Amino acid sequence: MKKQITITLLGVLFIFTSCGTTKETAIAQPQILRDYNTFLITEISNDKTYGLTPENPVEVGGVKDSEGPLNERRYLNALTGPNGEKISYFRAGSCCPVNSENGFMGKAMLDNYRVSWENSKDTVSIFINMYDSGKLKAPFGFGLKK
Repeated sequence: MKKQITITLLGVLFIFTSCGTTKETAIAQPQILRDYNTFLITEISNDKTYGLTPENPVEVGGVKDSEGPLNERRYLNALTGPNGEKISYFRAGSCCPVNSENGFMGKAMLDNYRVSWENSKDTVSIFINMYDSGKLKAPFGFGLKK
């Protein structure tokens, strides 16, 4: 039994230390609210990987204040489809360990949200880091609530 627990713990440790991005932890950014459920975001990223790849996730922060999941929704609530369409989203799960001083033993997991809007051809994955904070922008191809 003891051997099985040790092997399991080593496996978990291996997963957290062998994968993830090499992106440096961003300096915490204060986030401005449009209302309680929505961040005020004013910029769309020109970087086609921002938020759309695990290597360049959106950093909404909030885990230290027990607002990580709320901040993820606040971020998504600020987005629209490319022509101002209302989006819908659901959390597909956690994935992709990343380096984070705010995570467990220097690692954190990203959350993957699947996003779509009326007449969209496909569902888009947005990768969100609730452990670290950075400047918030809409991913390339999305719009912003006005």
